[in-house]
Amino acid sequence: MTNILIIVVVFLIVITLVQLLRVGDLLSEIKNVDNNKVTDKDNNAQAFLFFMIGGVIYLALVLWQFKYWGIHILPPASSVHGETIDTLMDVTMSLIIFVFFITQPLLAWFTYRYRRTKNKAALYYPHNNKLELIWTIVPTIVLTGIILYGLSVWNNITMSDNSEATVVEVYAKQFNWTARYSGDDNTLGKADFRKVKGANVLGVNMEDPFSKDDKITNEVHLVVNKPVLLIFRSQDVIHSAFLPHFRVQMNCVPGMITQFAFTPNQTTAEMKIQEGEDFEFTLLCNKICGIAHYNMQMKFIVETQEEYDAWLASKANLSEKLLTSK
Repeated sequence: MTNILIIVVVFLIVITLVQLLRVGDLLSEIKNVDNNKVTDKDNNAQAFLFFMIGGVIYLALVLWQFKYWGIHILPPASSVHGETIDTLMDVTMSLIIFVFFITQPLLAWFTYRYRRTKNKAALYYPHNNKLELIWTIVPTIVLTGIILYGLSVWNNITMSDNSEATVVEVYAKQFNWTARYSGDDNTLGKADFRKVKGANVLGVNMEDPFSKDDKITNEVHLVVNKPVLLIFRSQDVIHSAFLPHFRVQMNCVPGMITQFAFTPNQTTAEMKIQEGEDFEFTLLCNKICGIAHYNMQMKFIVETQEEYDAWLASKANLSEKLLTSK
C-alpha cells in the first residue's frame, strides 16, 4: 500500500510540474516574451548554479561519502595476497582522486568564469603543439606505470607455486554453483559435459581412475593458512566467480578451464567476531548471466584442519553416490 501511495504522489508531482511549465508558457505568450531567447541573466544564473552544484556541493558530497562510506569500497581482506591487491587499489584510487580534485574544481570555475555575455567574444585558439604534447605524454607515462605495476601484481599472484595447494573445482551453470573436491590423490578426474546425468551433475568421467575419490558438494570448505587452487568450468554461458573477501575473481568460460590460487588467512569464526554473527564468505557471480543471476551464491567456510577433515570425511565419494542412485 505504501508503494502505491508513493507512486501516486510522484505522479501528481510530475503532473503539477508539467502544468506549471504550461502556465509559464501561457504567461510568456500574454506578455509577448520569447522564452527561447537566452539572456545574460540566464547565463549568469546557469553558470552560478553549475559552480555551486558542480564545484562546491558535489565536492562536499564526495568528501562526505569517502568519510562515511569509504570503508565499504572493499571488505576486509582475508587472503595472503589480499594486502597486495589492496595496496594496488589504494595507489590507483589515490591517483584518480588526486586528478579528480584538480579537474572538477577547474571545470566548475571555467564554466563560471568564461560564461557567455553579450559584451564578451570567445578567443579563437585552434591549436597548441606544446599543450598537446603535455596532456598526451604525461598521462601516457603515468598510465604505463600503473599498468606495469598492475601486471607485476597479477603475475606474482597467478604464477605462484601451486604444487602444495588443495585442488577444488567450482562449476558454474545457470543459476547455481557446484564444487568438486579432488580427494586423497589431490587430482581431479576428467570431465565432459556430455556425461552430465543424474547424480553425475558435473559430467565426471568415471572411467578415469582419478575420479573415484572425487566428492561433489554444494559448499566449499577451506583450511586456514593452507593454499587452495580453484579450477573453474562453466556449463552454459560466461559466469564470473567473485570472492570479494579473498580478492579472487576469475571468468568461468564454457569449453575452457580457468584457475585461481590463494591462501585464506582468516577463519569464518574469526570474521564473525569482527563483522557480526551473520557473516559468511560467499561466492558470487560478477557477470549478469541471466534472469536469475542473483541466485548464484555459494557459501565458503574457512576453518581449522581438524574441522575440515571431519567435514570432508562425512561426504561420500562420487563413485559411491552413483552406485546409490542406480
